[in-house]
Amino acid sequence: MTDDGGHAGTAARINTGVAHNARVWNHWLGGKDNYAVDRQVGDHVTGLYPSIGDVARADRAFLGRAVRHLAGEAGIRQFLDVGTGLPTADNTHEVAQRTAPDARVVYVDNDPIVLAHARALLTSGPGGVTDYVEADAQDPDAILHAAARTLDFGRPVAVMFLGILNFLTDTAQAQRTVDRLLAAVPSGSHLVLTHPTLELGGEGNAEAMRFWNEHATPPITARTGAEIARFAAGLDLLPPGLVSCTRWRPGPAPDGSPAEPPEVAQYALVARKP
Repeated sequence: MTDDGGHAGTAARINTGVAHNARVWNHWLGGKDNYAVDRQVGDHVTGLYPSIGDVARADRAFLGRAVRHLAGEAGIRQFLDVGTGLPTADNTHEVAQRTAPDARVVYVDNDPIVLAHARALLTSGPGGVTDYVEADAQDPDAILHAAARTLDFGRPVAVMFLGILNFLTDTAQAQRTVDRLLAAVPSGSHLVLTHPTLELGGEGNAEAMRFWNEHATPPITARTGAEIARFAAGLDLLPPGLVSCTRWRPGPAPDGSPAEPPEVAQYALVARKP
């Protein structure tokens, strides 16, 4: 794992007085790695937008389905997970290495509390490799430079942006980040993306986002399906295309019939670089 100076320096950089997305998300997922301010803000957001917990859980479940497909049927052995957040159950490397024990995973985040937990929790199976890069999603060149210690950019890579591009409020910058990372990986690589929207029944999210931007960090923005689809321009969308993350290849219903779960206001896509 990457070491940049020890836990004492990391702890000194953690602001416990302002809610932070990684910790609030952890609270919505039922985790313990959060502070009172994170719970207070998270609970207020839930009051404004009661389905936010469903969004968090659906996003996490989509991660599992997408990574299982990529490590299995698609044969991907390398994953670059940008904006990983706090470790929970079924992290990218755990899902990937269950299917492909030799999978190599690099996590990227710039939240010091994520860094502290990544060192302790993001371990690898004996046949694979897991690393952590402390870098900003707005600096793709730094990400690529550090990730090259672990990943071979001459072989396909799954580049993952789950719930992170919405924190790059400048759409042009978000597009540059995606384009730069995809330009560095070869044909056969994949883009995996989730992003909140005010479409798909998410209108109540607007007030919650305004509250978030006044009381928490980093600021967030929603985008339309058309705007999100542009991140995958030039790629081949895997079926079923751009859909609510609950409806990207869900498993069967309990009675064995094809499932069509309720939508949540979080788009998802997986696309292949031709």
